[in-house]
Amino acid sequence: MATAERQQREAVAELQKSTDALSELRLQTKRLAEDSAQTGNALRRTRQLYTQLTDSYDKLLKNSDRALANKADDYNKVARDLARREAELGELETTLKRSKADIDKLNTDLKVREVRVQELEKALVEKDKAVNDLRTSVANALRGFQGSELQVKMKDGKVYVSLSEQLLFKSGSTKVDPKGQEALKKLAAVLQEQKDVNVVVEGHTDNVPILKGTAGMQDNWDLSVLRATEIARLLSTNGVAPERVTASGRAQYVPVSANDTPANKALNRRTEIILTPKLDQLFQILGSNSTTGTK
Repeated sequence: MATAERQQREAVAELQKSTDALSELRLQTKRLAEDSAQTGNALRRTRQLYTQLTDSYDKLLKNSDRALANKADDYNKVARDLARREAELGELETTLKRSKADIDKLNTDLKVREVRVQELEKALVEKDKAVNDLRTSVANALRGFQGSELQVKMKDGKVYVSLSEQLLFKSGSTKVDPKGQEALKKLAAVLQEQKDVNVVVEGHTDNVPILKGTAGMQDNWDLSVLRATEIARLLSTNGVAPERVTASGRAQYVPVSANDTPANKALNRRTEIILTPKLDQLFQILGSNSTTGTK
């Protein structure tokens, strides 16, 4: 379950990273476009100056030999300026080509990122819909048990089915009462139709120590684990594939309320069945994003 939660957080983090990278690529594209525009303006000014210098050069050639001798220094200066401007023109053209190539590459990367982000957003929407549909199916199946005995809610992209001790077990017992078995059968029927859902059964107790040696149990760890295992066994018996089910005991260490009154302690004596849709498609997209980012 911890792996699924971490992977869920990584999915959301990867979405944020992809969105941030997309924004950065757009900013770079804008900057390069501005640089390209400035380079193009400089190139046009240089070409104009080049034309002017060429005209001056042609005029000098039309002058007489005497005028040419008198203007030799000016000619040499113009020639040097012309050579320098030609070199600058070549550098500017090279810079412009590089800027265009960089813009083309950024545009390509931007399109790839946009596709990945769209795929990731679509997968997240589909995952959220699957979780909501699952919650609705479970709530409808267990409608007769709603109230203090049983609650169905969504949290962190999962569906939580919280069953009270009153519904499932007698005090200190690990055997599920008939009414609890009926609820678990109905839940198992839903899970048989939802084959892409992993199931975690968590047993919880209050902080009251059990009597030493009760049914071979030493403490609340034993009680919570045995209860979770019994429920996992019942789900499996009623058609849920065993490989989809994980049983765990949390003893008194994850309370939903302070253990300061009998009513609050009763709230903490519960079993939570946590339903998580498989995220294979989402992980595949994240894996392809990682592969793209390393190229």
